[in-house]
Amino acid sequence: MSKAEAERRSGQRWTDWLFAALMLGLAVVCVFLGNWQMARLAEKEALVAAVDQRLASDPVTAPEAADWPALDMEQWNFQPVTLTGSYRYTQTVTVFTSLANARGRFSGPGYWVVTPFELDTGGTVFVNRGFVPQEYQEQAALGDLHGDDPGSVTIAGLFRPGEAVGFMAPEPNMSDRIEWVRNPERLAAMVDPALAPIAPFYVDLLAAGSGDLPQGGETVVSFTNNHFGYALTWYGFAIVAVVMLGFWLWRQRRAPVPFA
Repeated sequence: MSKAEAERRSGQRWTDWLFAALMLGLAVVCVFLGNWQMARLAEKEALVAAVDQRLASDPVTAPEAADWPALDMEQWNFQPVTLTGSYRYTQTVTVFTSLANARGRFSGPGYWVVTPFELDTGGTVFVNRGFVPQEYQEQAALGDLHGDDPGSVTIAGLFRPGEAVGFMAPEPNMSDRIEWVRNPERLAAMVDPALAPIAPFYVDLLAAGSGDLPQGGETVVSFTNNHFGYALTWYGFAIVAVVMLGFWLWRQRRAPVPFA
């Protein structure tokens, strides 16, 4: 065998080993990712079960202002809570939305009516009193859908973490009192600073009378859960990698061996 032929065969062997190692490594990585997705599936199913249990539980007193900095939002998410304090109707902000699959009479483009609720124990929680169609926005913002600020009352609703502000979110319309996200930090900029401190969460009111506005009880309880499908996809990639490697090895064994 010539030196050139020996070098060519040596190079070919290294290429073969590299290809085999690559396909095996790819299969291992895909199996790892599939297992990770299955673990995430178990976590998501546990979360859904926990939320279902919370929704069926009796309301508890909402956390007080002293506890807000250390709150575990996920542990409180969708927990029925009670608040005792006073609405500040004149500070109401409307948050644009488009309501689909409504439980109440009204749906489509409109606004959440979000009003500061000053707690008797100190601090303020934004309360989402419900949905109004877009033609009622001005009435909701100017106070036509409510009277004067009442005295101390106790209300019940669902604890909700503040919504994240995406980079595409427009700036608030201060003059018309229109916001685009239910984010307490952004909402706080539109109300009287004397209402501080502002809770890092808000509360969705439960449904009131049929046909009443604002239309409460429209909290959407849903979780994206595609982990099983993702796991199957990764396991499928792993199988493909192994099959490709097996076919390649079969082709290599059937390849004619040149004479020395």
